[in-house]
Amino acid sequence: MRQDLIEAESNGLNSVNDASSRDVAAISDEPEQRQCNRPTTEQILRLFSLAQRHNLIEGAHTVQILDVEFTHFQRQVLSLLGVPEHAFHSPR
Repeated sequence: MRQDLIEAESNGLNSVNDASSRDVAAISDEPEQRQCNRPTTEQILRLFSLAQRHNLIEGAHTVQILDVEFTHFQRQVLSLLGVPEHAFHSPR
């Protein structure tokens, strides 16, 4: 079900007529490395698979939060999917 929702959102990527959507459309389709018009759920999840946030804790208190830093391409995909970048950041 979630995969269907993600792929339904990514279908909207092609309707956006700007350089960002063309960049996203260039994600290669594994394993054949062919170009595809719509990224699959697996490709979108793989793009964000290494994104991490770290909480430095001393005792019972959080000393510092190191939020995820997205690449330019990741920010483009989030924007095209309508997901705000701040959704991945800790509330301060």
